[in-house]
Amino acid sequence: MVLCRAPLFAHDMWIEPRPFRPATGEIVSVRLRVGQDLLGDPLPLDPALVNQFVVKDVAGRRPVVRRDGADPAGLVRVATPGLLVIGYGSNPSALELPAPKFDQYLKEEGLDAIAALRARRGNTGATVRELFSRCAKSLVLSGPPSDEPGDRRLGFALELVAERNPYALRVGQDLPVRLTYENRPLAGALVVAMNRSGPSEKLAARTDSEGRVRFRVPPGGMWLIKAVHMVPAPAGASAEWMSFWASLTFEPGAGGSAGR
Repeated sequence: MVLCRAPLFAHDMWIEPRPFRPATGEIVSVRLRVGQDLLGDPLPLDPALVNQFVVKDVAGRRPVVRRDGADPAGLVRVATPGLLVIGYGSNPSALELPAPKFDQYLKEEGLDAIAALRARRGNTGATVRELFSRCAKSLVLSGPPSDEPGDRRLGFALELVAERNPYALRVGQDLPVRLTYENRPLAGALVVAMNRSGPSEKLAARTDSEGRVRFRVPPGGMWLIKAVHMVPAPAGASAEWMSFWASLTFEPGAGGSAGR
């Protein structure tokens, strides 16, 4: 684990629910945000881009009540106590970048293998066409935290899964997070964690052979954990590359187990 201070070229996208700690029966506003260093602008829901917009709890999986074109983008009523997993998965969007900006983006997101492959192909000076998809999740807790893992897989192409309940962490405990691509562990990927109270003090680690990283995430303030994965676009696609942007947010308050 290392501190990472480099500015990010590409904008992050995350889910920012309000509240993170609702009462049973309360309605949670599901807000989509896009920006940098946890300073984000509202991202109104574009129905053409929605692939999945769901919530999963102990009772099962159901759609988020959508508000197309609006902010908040959706609403969730908390039916039962426990951890709720809210997820937004997008259809691909197209992007064109000049070569220098694309190279900077690869460097800042830790996509060294793509940079090397691009160099081997000999097209490092060309404008780049990319298709990118969002894979955003957020963990919301109703009631007291449980030590049992609460995060649930949603089946996104690229997915971050908290292997312990972040609301139940105690002082000195790390949060293990697993990154999967197409339901398989993704090794060697850069995963970054930041807190709203000090977003410039980023934590970063590469996933191990099982796709895992561990972060110390003290209580207080919203946490964002994120990762990017890129692959060559298939033949016939309208781009050279396809990227997938995963994010995971939660807010372990000082009043929970993490604060004791």
